[in-house]
Amino acid sequence: MSELAAEAGITVRTLRFYRERKLIPPPRREGRIAWYNEHHLARLRTIAALLERGHNLGGIAQLLTAFESGRDPGELLGLDSSSLVAPFSEETPVRLTPEELADHFKDDVTADNLATSLDIGYLAVDGDEFVHISRRLLDASTDLVSEGVPLAAVLDAGRQVRAHADALAELFIKVIRTHVLQDVLARVESGSGLGPDELTRLAQTIDKLRPLSKGIVDAELSMAMDRAIGAELASWSDSPAPPAGGSPDDD
Repeated sequence: MSELAAEAGITVRTLRFYRERKLIPPPRREGRIAWYNEHHLARLRTIAALLERGHNLGGIAQLLTAFESGRDPGELLGLDSSSLVAPFSEETPVRLTPEELADHFKDDVTADNLATSLDIGYLAVDGDEFVHISRRLLDASTDLVSEGVPLAAVLDAGRQVRAHADALAELFIKVIRTHVLQDVLARVESGSGLGPDELTRLAQTIDKLRPLSKGIVDAELSMAMDRAIGAELASWSDSPAPPAGGSPDDD
């Protein structure tokens, strides 16, 4: 394993992580010895090249599986998001030791909160370390906890936000499938192969959707926050004020 990692220009820890994610096939074993070959090295170089082009590990796994099973990559584009185009997400994973995780959340690093974080997908375990899915989410969660919000409440809110975000993503995809790509996707569903021009059209359409969807969601969320904050402030101003010189409970 160390020889393969050195040849591929990665760490053994990263190689183990790829193995756990099933991005590379298992080695050939002879007793307690695991043998890797040029096929494993080629796979690692392919993964590196795709990462440099902006693909995430989830998309790479789907793409590699599609090629190995003989599926048309257009099938992934038609029904399963954007494995052949740059990902919408710009998130950067963060590796954390248990001590570093405790520095972020102090006494809130409990067994229940860890289980919830793993269930949501915020955290993954890689050897003796944790991998947080997003630097921005980690920073936001840390700030909320430092302001006095329990981590359990942050995680519960995160689960609800993800459900709403999934619903928004499905809405955008439905609009594009129904009104923009209906002819191309009809060919996919009928089992017809897609040519290079059609794959290019799919990639370009999805690429255009990226700034449009983000802009719409950002604008609507900003206006929704303005409405919610305004309503909250109005409810405070409508509350009866205590009598001058004392509280409502004073005699």
